[in-house]
This record gives sequence, C-alpha cells and structure tokens, in this order.
Amino acid sequence: MDNKFPKEFLWGAATSAYQVEGAATTHGKKLSQQDVINKDSYEKFGFATAEIASDEYHHYKEDVALMKEMGFKAYRFSIAWSRVFPDGTGPVNEEGIQYYRDLIDELKANDIEPIVTLYHYDLPMALVDKYDGWISREVVKDFEYYARYVINEFKDKVKYWTTINEQSIIVQFIEQKCYIPEKYKGNNQIRYQINHHMNLAHAIACKLVHELVPNGLVGAAIGYAPVYPLTSKPEDVMAAQNANDLHNQYYLDIYFKGHYTKSAMIYLEKTGMAPKIEPGDMELIKEGYSDFLALNYYASECAKACPEGEGKEICFAGVNRSGKKGEMSGYETQPGFFEMCKNPNLDTTDWDWAIDPTGLEYIFRDIYCRYEKPLMITENGLGAYDELTEDGKIHDEYRIDYLRAHIKAMKKAMDYGVEVLAYCPWSALDLLSTSNGVKKRYGFIYVDRTDDDPKECARIRKDSFYWYQKVIQSQGTDLESK
Repeated sequence: MDNKFPKEFLWGAATSAYQVEGAATTHGKKLSQQDVINKDSYEKFGFATAEIASDEYHHYKEDVALMKEMGFKAYRFSIAWSRVFPDGTGPVNEEGIQYYRDLIDELKANDIEPIVTLYHYDLPMALVDKYDGWISREVVKDFEYYARYVINEFKDKVKYWTTINEQSIIVQFIEQKCYIPEKYKGNNQIRYQINHHMNLAHAIACKLVHELVPNGLVGAAIGYAPVYPLTSKPEDVMAAQNANDLHNQYYLDIYFKGHYTKSAMIYLEKTGMAPKIEPGDMELIKEGYSDFLALNYYASECAKACPEGEGKEICFAGVNRSGKKGEMSGYETQPGFFEMCKNPNLDTTDWDWAIDPTGLEYIFRDIYCRYEKPLMITENGLGAYDELTEDGKIHDEYRIDYLRAHIKAMKKAMDYGVEVLAYCPWSALDLLSTSNGVKKRYGFIYVDRTDDDPKECARIRKDSFYWYQKVIQSQGTDLESK
C-alpha cells in the first residue's frame, strides 16, 4: 500500500477561541461563561484566566505565519459568540467580527483552509444571566440567530464547519464546560437536557450550512473514546457495551440516524436523567443531517460490571488537577449499567489519560463501518510539562512519540478503507487548558508565559514543530526525522 497520505489530505492543528485569543473583555467583547469559570479556577487552583490566554488576538498574523512555515493545509479554530454578539443577540460587534474576517483572510492568503467551529464551550454570560444558558430552550433560538449571521458572513470563504464542540464531554464535565447556577447543582437530568438543546442547535446549524454555503460541509466535533471491558468476563463485556451506548452511540446515532440510542435512553428514563423532548424536536434533528464527523481523540476508556444493590451511587467522571499520575478524583459509576476504571494494560499521561494509539485505529474502523461518513481529527494530542531550556529550546520527544504513533494508527485505518479528510491535532500553539491552566501544554509552538505571569506571550518553535513540518512535507511518510 502507498505510504503517502492523499495529496488533498488536510494537515493542520486546532485551537479554540477562549483558550488562545485573550482580549476577553476588550474590543467590544463581553464575558463568556468560560471567562467566569476560568477566573474561578484561578482563584481556587491558581490556573490562568482567559483574560490574556495566548494573546492570539494580537498575534494572529505571527501565528498564521508559523502555521504556514510548518506547512499547514488547515487550521481548526472557533468563533467566540460573545465577541460577535456580546449580549448573545442584538447588534453585532463590528470590531469583533472584523477580527475573524482578518483571521480568515490571513489564512486564505497563506493557502490554509479554515475549519470553523461555531461553539466551543464559551456561551455569552449574558445568556446565563438572562435564562440559565443551555439549561433553557431559549438558547436554541439565540444560537440560531448567532449561527445564521456567522455562516452567512463567511459562506464564500469557509467550506468546512463544525457545530458544537464535544457534547459528550460537556455531559461528563458539566461544571467545567457550563456555568451552572447553584440551584441546579447535583441535578444530573440537566446534563442530558443541555445535550438535547445542543442537538437542536446542531441540527439548525447543519441546515443553515446546507442552505447558505455553496458546497459547504458540516458536522459535529465529538469527544470520543472507545470503551474496552476490564476483563473477558461476560458481565464486564456487557458493561463496556452499555458504556459505549451511553458515551458514544447516544451522540452519533442522533447525528446520523436522527434518534437516541434505545438502550441508553431506557437507562436514562429509568434513572430520571432523560431529557424532556417536545413535539417537533426529533423531526428537526432528522432534518439537520451531518456530512462528516469530526473526532477529538486523546485516550481510550475501560469499564467493568457494576451490579445494582452494592451501595454505589451515580457519579460522573473525575479529573486530575495536579498533573501527578494516580491523582484522578474518581471514575464514572452508573449502577446496574457500568463502572469506568483504569485500564491496567496501558500507560497514562501525567493527568491519568490512557495512551492508546490503537484506540484511534479502532474508532475509525468502528465508526466508519457503522455510519459510512467521512471522518476528520479535530483534536488529538499530549498534554505535558514542557521545559524551556537555557538556550531557548523545547525538547518534546514525548509529544513526537505520541503523535507519530497516532498518525500511524490513522493511516492503518485509511489503508482499510476509512475515509479521513483531515488531521488537526491539539494544539497549534500552547493554550489555556480547560481544567489545568497553561502549565499543561499541547502545542507545536511554545507560548512563553506562566499561569501567574503572561509576560509577552513570545512564540518559540518546539522540536515537535520541526518534526511536524517534515511529516507534512513528506505527505506523512517521514515520521522519524526530528
């Protein structure tokens, strides 16, 4: 088989607005819920706020030039709703939309395809204050107002659109991804109600792209992990299937079949977590079909049986705040359905995420077999502590090793017939991690700042920068050179 990736394959990388842009309350922008959540994280844990982040708002030309130097064919980024419509609706912020006009024009001038995400966690705080944000159905109407404007604005310059980032992760980590008023905390039903409202918003955005964008293609960007059974015991295998139905198929069946996975929905109804569905909702969801699926893949998961009556309660995924292996705060438990656990066969990152390139090949094969839709990677990467040496270098061989193994796995899946459009790992440059500040770094480009001191946010090429440059130049055949 040919070792080269297709000539039209889109090599690139990804970021999101609030994690790189900065300028959080300047140039006409108002607060998003992530600005508020990250301020709270700074006060509780010392993690950086989104106020400056990586300061891409003032560095975008330099950043695009570095992307061009690496050889990018695509850049996946998001548009900040509260930069375009500071109050969620109403008059557009001309200075805000001009920033995205300039960024997209700069990308196009450098032959870099923009892959635009409409929503990446950062709901305008004004809508949280007004009606509790995604908890209310009102947000669907306001999202349509925002999405229609943005899609129409860039319909002649943007071909690839992703709608809502990582609905499955939002369900798992709801208070990190949404500002939840105190009165709703502990109410697990709102996780799936928010997700249902996002499914309606996703369908509307798909319809708008099909209506407004000549030859436009649209899909969701979903956080996705295969679920393996802890052992070959039948009860563990069944638990893994249950977890896969609730974690994965529950989202993909909506995008491509227009309905919720029956087993998962029955479990949610049984436990009182099922969303309220109004007349016409499912018809709208079926109309808003997806052209492709964007995958954010970092790790696989593992599940074991969790019989009812053992005193365990429903709880959702924990998080590692320290960056020290083994300090995950807990694993998801769904009594009578499954319990997530550590996979004893895999090493992990410092944040307890299983390192599993074969899992990427597995999900490509599995998803393509189920739905026969083109796929792309919009996130894949290794969060790590990077050291800036005295001579201004960053030797991140561990990141190169991780990405190399995942690119090989992706190519194996493609060799078995899977249609993959793009590889956009996380992240183009260092940015603000949702849960761990700026010390947890992902980028090809080092941003010289700390959680406490943004300094000048100087850009420095890492070893992985030069490695990825050669990967792209060779159409994926040279994965060894540094």
